[in-house]
Amino acid sequence: MGNPKQKWTAEEEEALRAGIAKHGTGKWKNIQKDPEFNHLLHSRSNIDLKDKWRNMSVSANGQGPREKSRTPKPKCNTDSPAIPLPVPQAHVPSPPVAVDSDMQMDDGSRCLLDGKTASKYNAMIYEALSTLKDPNGSSTSAIVCFIEKRHEVPQNFRRQLTARLRRLVAQEKLEKVQNCYRLRREVLSGTKGPIPKPKEIWPRVSSPFNSYLGETLEEAAIAAAYKVAEAENKSFVAAEAVKEAERVSKMAEETEAFLQLAKEVHVGKW
Repeated sequence: MGNPKQKWTAEEEEALRAGIAKHGTGKWKNIQKDPEFNHLLHSRSNIDLKDKWRNMSVSANGQGPREKSRTPKPKCNTDSPAIPLPVPQAHVPSPPVAVDSDMQMDDGSRCLLDGKTASKYNAMIYEALSTLKDPNGSSTSAIVCFIEKRHEVPQNFRRQLTARLRRLVAQEKLEKVQNCYRLRREVLSGTKGPIPKPKEIWPRVSSPFNSYLGETLEEAAIAAAYKVAEAENKSFVAAEAVKEAERVSKMAEETEAFLQLAKEVHVGKW
C-alpha cells in the first residue's frame, strides 16, 4: 500500500497519464508493472492510481463537489502539458419556422395536412353541406357519414375533418350553430363578404401568395368538378326516365292495337 498522504509530483502525474494512454483506464496493475512507469509509480497502490486519475479527470472537466467553495490555484510547473479547458458555448435560440395556414397542426390527431389534402377536405365539406342543406346546420357525424358513402377515407378521418371544420369556421368560410356547421349566407347567395381592412391583410403577406391563390383555384376546381358530376348524374337519370316513358308509351300503343284486332276478329265471327 502506498502512502495516501504523500503529495503527487508532476512526474508521477505525467507517468499516470502516459500509462492510461498506453494501457487504458482501469489497467492499474499493468501500468505499475510496465518498466516505463514502474520507477515512478512503484510507491503508489492501485487505489492511489484510481483516486488520482478520478481527481485529475474532475479537475480537467471543472470543479468537483468538494472544490466549489475554493478556487484551484494554477500550477507553475512548465514540464506538464497544459490541459485545454472546454469553452462554454452560448445557446443561440433557433428562429421560429413559419407555418402556412393550411399546414396547421391538428389538435386531435396531431398530424399535418398539406395543401392538396386540405383543399380536398374543403371540397368534400362543401359538397356535403350543399347537398344536405340543413337550415340548422349539419352535425359532424352527418358530414362524416355523407363523405364516407362517397369517398375512401383514412382511419383518423373524423379527427382530421373535425379540425378542418374548425379551421374553416376560423377562416369565416363556415358558420357554427351550436354543434352543427353550415355554409355562410354570402356563400349560398353568391355575394362576397365585407372587404377586409388593410390591417387584416398584412398577416397574409407572411404566407406565399401563389400558394394561397393555387389553393383557392384548386378548391374551386374540385367543387366545380363535383357540381359537374352531380349535373351529369341528374342528366343521366332524366334521360333514363325519358327512355322508360317512351317504352311504356310504345307498349300501350301495341296493347291498344292488339285489343282492336281482337275486337275485329270477334265481330267477324258473329
